[in-house]
Amino acid sequence: MGSSGPPGPRARRDGAPLMDDTGTVIAFWILSVLSIGSALGVVGARNLIHAVIFLIISFVAIAGLYVTLSADFVAVTQVLLYVGAISVLFLFAIVLTPRSGRDNAESFLRLPALALSTLVAVTMAYVAIDTDWTNANREGFTDTASAIGDALLGKYVLPFEIASVLLLVAMIGAIVLVRPEGALEEAEDS
Repeated sequence: MGSSGPPGPRARRDGAPLMDDTGTVIAFWILSVLSIGSALGVVGARNLIHAVIFLIISFVAIAGLYVTLSADFVAVTQVLLYVGAISVLFLFAIVLTPRSGRDNAESFLRLPALALSTLVAVTMAYVAIDTDWTNANREGFTDTASAIGDALLGKYVLPFEIASVLLLVAMIGAIVLVRPEGALEEAEDS
C-alpha cells in the first residue's frame, strides 16, 4: 500500500523469493513431467486398476507442484481429497463392477475425444501465450491455513459439521450396500 514501485517477486513465509532457488525449479519441472506423464498413462492404460494408480501418481505430483508454489494448504487438501477420498472411491467402484466391465475397451468415441482434447490443448496454449502475466509478481498469501481454519470453525461451523455428518452417513450407507447378503445374521449367530 505504501510502496510506489512495482511489486517484487512472491516470497515464502521465511522471506525468500518463491521459485528462486535451483532445487525448487528442478523439483517443479520433475513434478510437471511426472504429472503429465501419469495423466497420459491414465488415458493409455487398458486395465482400469492401472489407470487409477496412474491417476493417484498424477494427484500426488500436482500436490507436489502446489508445495513448490508455497500453497501448503491446497497441497494438503489435494492429498486428502483427491489422493485419499476420490481415488479410494474409484477403486471401490472398479472392484464392485463385474470382471468383464473392468477393461478399457476400444470405443467409437476415441476420435471425437482426441479432437476435443486437441482443441482444449490448443486453447490452453493460446491463453497461456496471450495472457499478460505481470500480475504473477504480486505478493503471495502468508496465512492461508489459519484464515481457512478460522472461517471453518467460526462463521461456517454449522455447514462444516453438516457436511461431516452427511459424509459419515454416506460412508455407512456404502458399507451397508456392499455388505454380502446374510453377513448380519452370521455376525449375530457367532
